[in-house]
Amino acid sequence: MRTQPARSAYARSLSGSPFVFRALSAVAAIGFLCWPMMCGAQMVGPTPQPQGIPVTPEEAEQVEPENWAIHGQATITWLLQPAFRSPYQGPHSLSPAANGRETIDATLYAGIRPWPGAEIWINPEVDQGFGLSDTFGAAGYPSGEAFKVGKAEPYVLVQRGFLRQTIDLGGETQKLEPDLNQLGGTQSADRLVFTIGKYSIVDIFDTNTYAHDPRNDFFNWSIIDQGAFDYAANAWGFTYGAASEWYQDWWTVRAGVFDLSQAPNTVALSNGFGQGQFVAELEERHRLRDQPGKLKFLYWLTRGNLGTYADAITL
Repeated sequence: MRTQPARSAYARSLSGSPFVFRALSAVAAIGFLCWPMMCGAQMVGPTPQPQGIPVTPEEAEQVEPENWAIHGQATITWLLQPAFRSPYQGPHSLSPAANGRETIDATLYAGIRPWPGAEIWINPEVDQGFGLSDTFGAAGYPSGEAFKVGKAEPYVLVQRGFLRQTIDLGGETQKLEPDLNQLGGTQSADRLVFTIGKYSIVDIFDTNTYAHDPRNDFFNWSIIDQGAFDYAANAWGFTYGAASEWYQDWWTVRAGVFDLSQAPNTVALSNGFGQGQFVAELEERHRLRDQPGKLKFLYWLTRGNLGTYADAITL
């Protein structure tokens, strides 16, 4: 079971309003007063930007681009497990004892537009809590909101801080709705997009409308993203890097380079991109019986301190 006051229309309507400061101050005060009564959280879900909506030139002229915005999102997840018999178990097995765990996160999405086509976003977050059995014991772990870095006390991290630059190349005009990490405004269908800073690779690559974000759709780790895509990230799913995208007619090509963690599932990233990953994606858009669809081809190349199957077999 989970409660999730996420991406509310109320939060969007406050963007750009002087009232936003008083509202956010009240929310923050309530949140911090309530922290001692809660057990808490681990991870933010990826937040790919919603697609643009085609509009006529006349409608486009009526769209006022946002110059700044503040949004908030919080997610509470309860995991309950009954006791069961387990004759064989090890340190990474699911505990057979009955137990329950909660995870809570609260994220602030603050963005400004320093010049036309550019957006700077920062996402500070408060996390707290644990998954069942310290997030071990299941190959497809049942909660994407619980990671292997749980803490009993709330802690603050800046999960994202990046610059995005969009260069219009022509084609039909699209309206952008205000959303998490997206300022309202317009863009052209054909465009270049450059993103640099700290964010999640799956904010841009391997996005899927129906199974992508544990805060909005499925919980299980196995279907949050493509199961075989072991993307570069720290223990929370974020890294430093740069990506470029080229949108043209019915296709898009994306490519990026990103820093790898010093060891899998650890907090620290490699120094000076000593370990890294290259990611590329080709996307084809089409309509089948008047229904929109996409085909995506994803490629990645990882250079890092990793084990091999031969080493594991020898061991």
